[in-house]
Amino acid sequence: MGLTKTEIFTQQQNNLATSLKALAHPARIAILQYILKQNACICNDLVDELGLAQATISQHLKELKNIGIIKGSIEGTSVCYCIDENVWQKLKNELNMFFVDNVGVDKCC
Repeated sequence: MGLTKTEIFTQQQNNLATSLKALAHPARIAILQYILKQNACICNDLVDELGLAQATISQHLKELKNIGIIKGSIEGTSVCYCIDENVWQKLKNELNMFFVDNVGVDKCC
């Protein structure tokens, strides 16, 4: 397998690509949507809500934690998760900047 050559891209391009890669699974989107809909930290609700195995959900949560979009805290025997508002806002801003340019349809092949 070849090198990805990430060093030839800007830090912003690499960060956005990493975030989008972590979000590129429907279970992770569903997890984020569920947490956002609750408007609070969630604890142990995801297995029943999503219908996935605990191990599968744990793996998806790990990927979301790796990019920092969710954060967790231990409360007794439960781990509670919520959206990191700063990371969420930063990702929103990066996506808005990415989609700001219009596509010139009249110049398409």
